[in-house]
Amino acid sequence: MTAPASNTVTANTSLSRRALKTAARTCDALRQPTSGITILIYHRVGASSGGQMNLVPSEFERQVEWLAATQRVVDLDTALDEVTKGGPIQAAVALTFDDGTADWIDIAAPILLRHNVPATFYLTTGYPQGDVPLPDGERAISWASVRDLSRSGIASIGSHTHTHRLLDRLVPDELDAELDRSIELIGEHVGSPPQHFAYPKAVDPSPMASSAVGSRFRSAALAGTRANIANGDPYRLSRSPIQAADSFTDFKRKVAGGMGLEDSVRRLANRYRYRRASS
Repeated sequence: MTAPASNTVTANTSLSRRALKTAARTCDALRQPTSGITILIYHRVGASSGGQMNLVPSEFERQVEWLAATQRVVDLDTALDEVTKGGPIQAAVALTFDDGTADWIDIAAPILLRHNVPATFYLTTGYPQGDVPLPDGERAISWASVRDLSRSGIASIGSHTHTHRLLDRLVPDELDAELDRSIELIGEHVGSPPQHFAYPKAVDPSPMASSAVGSRFRSAALAGTRANIANGDPYRLSRSPIQAADSFTDFKRKVAGGMGLEDSVRRLANRYRYRRASS
């Protein structure tokens, strides 16, 4: 009996992912990653969907516990202060989350609180507002939960646009609306406007989008899978995505600024994907 095409695609994707991680480990062994402040990207913890973006709660807690016990963990404001100053920089790690699912408050926040580990949550405000659904039907975080999160003592709320649109595709009025509606809603529900921004899907901004973001926020984050070093650009912060397929050793490598080959391949794939989407 022939295997279903979907099973074949899944198997091929898994093999490709493992091969890429092996290649990234090899590159790290040949060239030691640069030390600095590594900013980690998380999305979901214990959600009902999300694929590689969704971590098992026990694994997330293992990671957070290890970070608290062995690393200098800082909040994003501290990371930004240190990255943008001159001179040597002390190695550290900061945690961030993207999008806005209910597991942020139900599962992720209690784990972070248990270990007193801070995080910045980049919120797509259209999700709790009900203006757009999460693409896979996952349950969105509520505004009441966003407020609870912001008052927890370990969380800051950043902007991830209003409807998660790629900013480099938008005309000026649409671009302003994506940013300003997000700022307005976070300010209304949290009590203060967001200071930090993350580009949807970590896609490099157009000059117009970069200017619009720079005039509204203190920082902006992309991807990068490398540590941030002194004299860095606060509007091009590198972040390292943590995936369900990462072994604990891979996770430690990413904390140390490694596994950068993954990002190089991701950028090439996205360039091809988004070029096709716009043609």
